[in-house]
Amino acid sequence: MIFSLFKKRKTEGGIVRPKVDLHSHLIPGIDDGAKSMEESLLMLEALEALGYEKVITTPHIMIDAYRNTKQSILEGLLELRSEAAKKDLKIQIDAAAEYYLDEGLLPLIEKGEVLLAGGEYLLFETSYTHRSMQFEQMVFEILSAGYKPLLAHPERYRYIQNHREEYSRLKELGIFFQLNLNSLLGYYGQSAKKAAEFLCQEGMVDFLGSDAHNLNQISSLTMAFQTESYAKLWSHNTILNERLR
Repeated sequence: MIFSLFKKRKTEGGIVRPKVDLHSHLIPGIDDGAKSMEESLLMLEALEALGYEKVITTPHIMIDAYRNTKQSILEGLLELRSEAAKKDLKIQIDAAAEYYLDEGLLPLIEKGEVLLAGGEYLLFETSYTHRSMQFEQMVFEILSAGYKPLLAHPERYRYIQNHREEYSRLKELGIFFQLNLNSLLGYYGQSAKKAAEFLCQEGMVDFLGSDAHNLNQISSLTMAFQTESYAKLWSHNTILNERLR
């Protein structure tokens, strides 16, 4: 029933929908996302019903919590692809990672042991409450390695208070921004919603992501697609998701 509802809304009102989802947690049992293969497949089915043709799922890599590796993620990806094929799901499944800006990241960059979105974008996140003392140095290291730094959900970092000044500074450093679509609904709170609306209005959004950890977060995307801020995305920003096909 839920998937028929997704399909009904897929083209409702002629709203543009991304065909590629960048940022999700679909590989079962390796982070705080899908808990089982059954849940993973339901999430993929829901994304497909919404019109997505490809997902780049991005498990956490965090030295203190999620000690995933390039190898373990790729092994999980192969298993997920195999099970999705058995269900006759057509959606393409690829994998990168969401790297926490901690002391474990630099050695991975130096060894070339990173998983990149589209072969060039390194998706990373920080603490929600405190800016990393090594932030600019790590961005420099990412750029020096020939990768493009892509900040996950910049609207969610509460340490960013002066939107215009601080987001502009991050852009000057060469950072791309990936917006969580559900932020437009206030899913993560009103401060994240306000920041998301600012980024949309100012043309600072480069990529869109579901950041789906569960089926409920995919379900709420149908409402995010109907917000005024979502409509503004396409007239104020150059969205690069299609480059990741």
